Order: sequence, then C-alpha cells, then structure tokens
Amino acid sequence: MMKLPKLGIALLLLCFTWLANGEESKSIRVLCYNIHFGQGNDKVYDVERLAKVIEATKPDLVALQEIDVMVERSGRVHQIRELGKLTGMASRYGPTQHYQGGLYGNGVLSRLPILDVVIYPLPYTEATPEKTTYPRAAIAVTVEAPDGKPLRFVSTHFQHNVEEDRVAQAKEINRLFVEEEESPIRTILAGDMNSQPDAEPMSILLKHWDISDDGELAPTAPATAPRSRIDYILTRKGDKLSTKEAKVIDEKMASDHLPVFSVIELTVE
Repeated sequence: MMKLPKLGIALLLLCFTWLANGEESKSIRVLCYNIHFGQGNDKVYDVERLAKVIEATKPDLVALQEIDVMVERSGRVHQIRELGKLTGMASRYGPTQHYQGGLYGNGVLSRLPILDVVIYPLPYTEATPEKTTYPRAAIAVTVEAPDGKPLRFVSTHFQHNVEEDRVAQAKEINRLFVEEEESPIRTILAGDMNSQPDAEPMSILLKHWDISDDGELAPTAPATAPRSRIDYILTRKGDKLSTKEAKVIDEKMASDHLPVFSVIELTVE
C-alpha cells in the first residue's frame, strides 16, 4: 500500500475538516487612509506619493477620507480619479461639501467588482462664526467578494471638534448598517472616527463592531509623532469576518495621518 508523506496527510486532513464544517477561508486586504487632501507634512500636494503608499500594501479595498476634487488649494486635481488611475483600482467618491470651487469628502478604491454605491449623510452641527464644523457622510460600496457573494465596504469621517456630533454619527452608523437592515450584507467599516478607543463614539460602535487590530491599537495621528488612535478598520459582529493581520503603517510624510492596514478573512460556507 502506498504511503503518503506527512505533509500530504496534513493537507488531506485540512481538506476533510473544511468539507466537514462546510467552510473555508478567503481573505481581503483592506487599507484605511485619511489623505489630508493630498498635502504631506512637507506642505507639498502629491497624489503620486499617496498612490505609492497605497500600492505598497497591495490592497483589495481602500477607504479614503479628506479627498479634494477640483479644489483650488490642491491644484484643481481630481484626486480620487487620479488615485484610481495610479493604483489601477476602480474609484468611487462620496462628497460631503463644496469647497473652493470643488468638492471635499470620502472615497473608496476597489480591486473587486463594484455592484452598488450609496452615500449616506450623517447628522452634524452646522458651523457658526465661533466654531467651524463640516458636513459628514458615509459612502457604502458593495463589491463582489472573493467567494462570489456581496460584501459592503463603508468609508466615513466623523466630526473633528464636536463630541456630540461624533456620538450622533456613531449611532447613525449603527442604525444604517446594523439595527434597521432587513437583509444584512456582510460589512466592513473604515474611517477616521476622531475618537480614541475608550471614547463614547467608539463604545457605541463597538456594541455592533469589532476593531480589526493586532491588539496593540497603535496611534495613527499626528503622523510625525503619533499620540492618538483615531483611524480604524472594523468588522461587523456576526458576519464571520476575522482579522488575520493588522498594523499601522509607519509613513510619516505623505499625510498627517498614518494608514491602517488589515487582512480580513471571510468564512466561506
């Protein structure tokens, strides 16, 4: 009788385990990056530099915040379109406001087929002469995941200077993508939440989401001397999404935030 090498036996046992459980794993590489409207810490606007940072992680999905489109300060560049071209990824934009003759907002880059795009406004306090605030929103892009099933990827950016807004925005994210869904779609949420892990907005989110992280929750801002963890990739509880790898990328020049990267496994039934 032919004898199988130990490695062959191990592989067969693994296959039998998958068949017995009816499950296997596929993974998605995810990046979250607040790009500071293209301006690096050397005060230079450089979309190509940002594209190289993004490309280095070989992502399947990228959540971007603070994107300028045809804005005067950044040279009238269509930043999301240029980032898509430079990285070879499909791009979708979710503007939140008009600014200097153009638009400002969030976006997504995807290497996976895009099935649907929806932009959701979030609650916010309007600006006054005493306090500058900005409209906020979330862009939700549904893609075809490696297992052939839909997966929703959300990019968002919470208010920077009004805690009550961040609390309201976290509650609205939960309402939109968890509490009032009739036919749930597996969902990954990523963004600049402008909140430390123990702050109330994150406590609200973590009722329904898990942080995709290596357990250390390294700081992400400011990039040159990071002190605060405010940028996150999160997976929705119960969606059979698990973190295989996670890290904050040490890139101090391209933006005032450090990018956050995760490899997320999908359990395939």
